[in-house]
Amino acid sequence: MKAQELREMTVEELKHKLEDLRIELFNLRFQVARNLLDNPLRIHQVKKDTARVLTILTEKKA
Repeated sequence: MKAQELREMTVEELKHKLEDLRIELFNLRFQVARNLLDNPLRIHQVKKDTARVLTILTEKKA
C-alpha cells in the first residue's frame, strides 16, 4: 500500500484499515505457529503497512 493512497483516506477509514491489518497480523502469527504460512514475507509487509497507517494518523492529528 502506498503512502499517497493512505493520505487520501479519512481518519475513520485509516482506523478501520489499522484494525484490519492488526487482525491480519494476528492470523498470520497463528499460521506461522502451525507451519501453514505460504508466504512468510507477508508478515513483514503487514507490519510496514501498519507503521505507515500509524504515521499518517499521527500526521493528520497534528
